[in-house]
Amino acid sequence: MSSEPRYSDNFAEWLETDGLGGFASGTVNGIRTRRYHALLLTALTPPTDRVVLVNGFEAWVETPGGSYPISSQLYGPEIVHPTGRNRIHSFESEPWPRWVYLLEDGTQIEQEIFVVRGSATTVLRWRLLEGSKATLFFRPLISGRDFHNLHRENPNFNFEALTETARVSWQPYESLPRIFALHNGEYEHHPDWFRNFVYVAERDRGLDSQEDLGSPGTLRWDISKKSANLILTTDSKVSLTKAVSLRTRETKYRTAFESPLHRSADQFLVKRGEGQTIIAGYPWFTDWGRDTFISIRGLGLATGRFQETKQILLDWAGLISQGMLPNRFLDQPNQEPEYNSVDASLWYIVAVDELRTSCKKNSITIPKKEQQKFEEAIQAILTGYSKGTRFNIRADDDGLLAAGQPGAQLTWMDAKVGDWVITPRIGKPVEVQALWLNALKIGSKEDKQWKAMLKVGQTSFRERFWNEELGYLYDVVDVDHEKGKVDSSLRPNQIFAVGGLPLILLDKKEAAKVVQAVEADLWTPVGLRTLSPHDTHYRGHYRGGVAERDGAYHQGTVWPWLMGAFVEAWLRVGGKKKEIDKRFLQPLKDLTHCYGLGHLAEIADGDPPHKLNGCPFQAWSLGELLRIGK
Repeated sequence: MSSEPRYSDNFAEWLETDGLGGFASGTVNGIRTRRYHALLLTALTPPTDRVVLVNGFEAWVETPGGSYPISSQLYGPEIVHPTGRNRIHSFESEPWPRWVYLLEDGTQIEQEIFVVRGSATTVLRWRLLEGSKATLFFRPLISGRDFHNLHRENPNFNFEALTETARVSWQPYESLPRIFALHNGEYEHHPDWFRNFVYVAERDRGLDSQEDLGSPGTLRWDISKKSANLILTTDSKVSLTKAVSLRTRETKYRTAFESPLHRSADQFLVKRGEGQTIIAGYPWFTDWGRDTFISIRGLGLATGRFQETKQILLDWAGLISQGMLPNRFLDQPNQEPEYNSVDASLWYIVAVDELRTSCKKNSITIPKKEQQKFEEAIQAILTGYSKGTRFNIRADDDGLLAAGQPGAQLTWMDAKVGDWVITPRIGKPVEVQALWLNALKIGSKEDKQWKAMLKVGQTSFRERFWNEELGYLYDVVDVDHEKGKVDSSLRPNQIFAVGGLPLILLDKKEAAKVVQAVEADLWTPVGLRTLSPHDTHYRGHYRGGVAERDGAYHQGTVWPWLMGAFVEAWLRVGGKKKEIDKRFLQPLKDLTHCYGLGHLAEIADGDPPHKLNGCPFQAWSLGELLRIGK
C-alpha cells in the first residue's frame, strides 16, 4: 500500500449537479471541509433558494474480522474521527464518484454516488467486491438550512421518522421539503445529535466553521447477499425500483458527451423558470450576467449547444432596464436583480454576435422574430449607454465610455469590503472601452448611426491609452472622471484590446508590445496575474479573512479565465498555433485533476506554486479553456 496514492490526504473536491441549481459535493477523502458539502442540497426555486437537507453520513462495515468505519469527519478542535479515509484503496471521478475501500481483513467495498439530472435526487450504492460476509451500516447527518448558513442543535429539530416498506422519511423543519430515503435494507430509529463538526475551508476563509447535525436513525444492509441501494430525494414519486433504471439513464447521458470536460460544462447549464441559465460557479454562486455572457461562448458555442445558447440569450434579452442587463440574481426568490455592472451588457452583445456567426457557419437558421429580438436588445443597450444610464455610465465626446461613482464597483474587478472598494476604476477602464468599441462595431451592422462614434472612439483609444514609454496600455484613463488623470498599473485588462474580442484596437507593433508586457509580468501557467509583482500593491497569496482575501482578489491573484484572451492575442501577434496545446492548454487541463475534479478553479495565488483557490468549479474558467481549445 505504500506505493498507492494517499487518498486519506486528498481534499480534492467532486461535484454532482441536478440541472436545477442543486448538487451534491464533497472531498475524495470523505471529510466535509465546506458548509456546502452535502449529499442532498436542493434549489426550492430553481436555481435559487438552495437548502441543505442531508449534509453527510456515518458509515461502517461489520465483517467476521471486526467493525470498520468507511467514513471520516473532522470535529473541533482538530479531531478526525472515525478512520474511514485510511481505508480508501482507490477513487475514480468518472462517470461519477466511486470509492473502493480495503478493510484490514482483506474485504473490499465499493461505494458510488451520483445525482440524477432534472431531479432533487441522489443515488448511493455499495457492493461487496472481495470477502464472504459483510453488513453495511449508514447513519444520515441532517440539517435543513439555507446553504450559506450553518446549523446548531435546537429543540425545534424534528427527529420523527415515517416508515414504510422500503422507504423512510424525515422532515426536520415544517418549512422545508420532506426527505425521502428509499432503500432495500432495514431501518432502525434511534435519534441523536452529532456536534461540533469543523469545516476547515470556512475556517481558513475567516468565517463561522462549526456545525451540529441531527441523525434520526440507522439503515442496515447485508451486502454479502445483494448491493445496498439508497435513494435520497425530495420527490415522493420516486421509487426504489427506479434505482437501476436511473443508473442506466445517467450512464447513457454522461457517456454521450464528447469528453469529460464537455460533461463538466453541462453541469453549469441549469433551469430557471421555463428556460435555462448558467450557474457562475459551484458551490456558492448563482447565475450572474457577466459570468454568463463570458462563459457561454465556451460552455455553449464551443461545445455545439447552439439551441441552448440561443434560448439563454433570448431569455436575458427580456431583462434589459435603462440599457443595462442584471449583473446577478440574489439567492432568495422574488428579490429584484442587481444592475451593478458596466460590462455585463457589453459582453451580452459580444455573445449574441458570436452566436449568430456560429449558427451561420453551422448552417443553423435563427428565426426572424428571434433575430429581431436580439437586434432590439443590442440597440437598446447601445442607446441606453450612449444617452447615459445608472452609475454615470455614458458615452463621452471622445467616443469612449465613462462609468462609475464612489462606493460602486462596476467592472469585473469588483471586490469590495464594506465601503472599501479594493480596485476603484471610476473613469474609463481599458477593457470596458474594448467591449464598448466592439459593441459599437456589432451594432453598426444594422444601425449605421454607431459608425461615427466607433470611428471617434477607435482614434481616441489609440491616442489616450497607449503609453509609449512603458510599452503597454493604461488600465484607466480619466480616473475619477478627471480629464487626463491616468492609472498606469500593469494589469491584464488591456489584453482585451488585442485578444478575446473580434475587433483589434491597436496596430500589430503596439499589440505585440502589449502581449510582451503581459507575458513578462502577468502570465503564469494557470492564468494571468491581476497586477504586476513589481507593483507595491501586489499581493502574492490569497488567504486569511474576508478583508485580507478580498484585498488580494485583484491585486496579483491569478485568474485562469483570462488565459483565453491572452492566447488569442498571442496568436494574433505571431504566436504559433502548434505550440498552444503544450504551452498553454495542457497546464490548464492538468489542473482539472485537482482541487475541483473535472473543472478549473476561479483563482490561484500570484506567487509560485500558484496554489488554486476560490470557487473550485468556475464557469468562465472552464468555458474559456473549452473555447480556446476547440
